[in-house]
Amino acid sequence: MRVALFITCVADTLFPETGQSVVRVLERLGHEVVFPAEQTCCGQMHVNSGYRIGALKLARRFVDVMGRDDGVDAVVSPSSSCVGWVRELLPGVAREAGQEQLARDAEALGGRLFELSEFLVRRLGVEDVGASYPRRVTLHPTCHSQRVTRVGDAPQRLLARVRGLELLELPEAAECCGFGGTFSIKNADVSLAMLADKCANIVATGADVVTAVDPSCLLNIGGGLSRMGASVKAVHLADILAAEGAS
Repeated sequence: MRVALFITCVADTLFPETGQSVVRVLERLGHEVVFPAEQTCCGQMHVNSGYRIGALKLARRFVDVMGRDDGVDAVVSPSSSCVGWVRELLPGVAREAGQEQLARDAEALGGRLFELSEFLVRRLGVEDVGASYPRRVTLHPTCHSQRVTRVGDAPQRLLARVRGLELLELPEAAECCGFGGTFSIKNADVSLAMLADKCANIVATGADVVTAVDPSCLLNIGGGLSRMGASVKAVHLADILAAEGAS
């Protein structure tokens, strides 16, 4: 299968190794991965902040770039929130703005646009990707992955098949970490209180690592854990799946 990597702004800027991990996992499974270098922001941050005109301009360009056929069977990203915006929310926002063609083009792209874990488990039917990661790990199921892209238990299924990994249950796992894009800036006090609860629950598991399918949530959680002096590391699911031994 020929797969295009949708890297996202946060991953490209702050976690480029996560994009590389997506490539390693897919290539290990025998797929060809291409990277459309013209891709830019999909507009999610802008629409979340109320800037719909700017968001739709960015979305139009993104859909044009990533929607090209070029023999690509699927577009895969390490971010459920960005996938959720383009696939699940963009068509409706575009129609509300009278941009029917953008809505249709986004729906066409959405039919082959996936977050990594759902692509592996739901599309490919793969749960064992040949990973080895001897750590105690807990999973934070991000808000977008639960309620927008609805990846279900795909991350848990993948983690359960990683050699040496002990998966620990996270108390109140479904609760938000407090990031929410610009929510964490506009409502800092509330965001920090939510983050404190999330970090306390993560530490209580006794895990060495907390993982998730959204780099932005891991950025927030990792910062919170660091500030409280916790030893737990925030590691993206893709980086765990790409591992073939202790690191």
